Amino acid sequence: QVQLVESGGGTVSAGGSLRLSCVASGRAFTSYAMGWFRQAPGKEREFLAAISSSGGSTSYADSMKGRFTISRDNAQNTVYLQMNSLKPEDTAVYYCAQGSTRWGKGTYEYWGQGTQVTVSS
Repeated sequence: QVQLVESGGGTVSAGGSLRLSCVASGRAFTSYAMGWFRQAPGKEREFLAAISSSGGSTSYADSMKGRFTISRDNAQNTVYLQMNSLKPEDTAVYYCAQGSTRWGKGTYEYWGQGTQVTVSS
């Protein structure tokens, strides 16, 4: 059974930083791409970033480039999202997800429970 557990959320002032972590278990972590998404109240879920199974390729939503960085530690079965220069509009529940392939076209099969990020002005 695949489990994804996020941590690292919290409340931060505008301009601050947070690093989210997501620990995966249940199947070979090194075989699957990982992604980060978020959902704010009343809004649709939004793609933020993705990373290939090896960590050699990344992809970002245009609006996140330069502020957010995705990385992974395959030895620790963990994917990270470093968020800098946070803005109040970044307030949302952040989710990690595990893909169905190493990279490229595919779906996200498994999702974590989410971690709340609140950015105060």
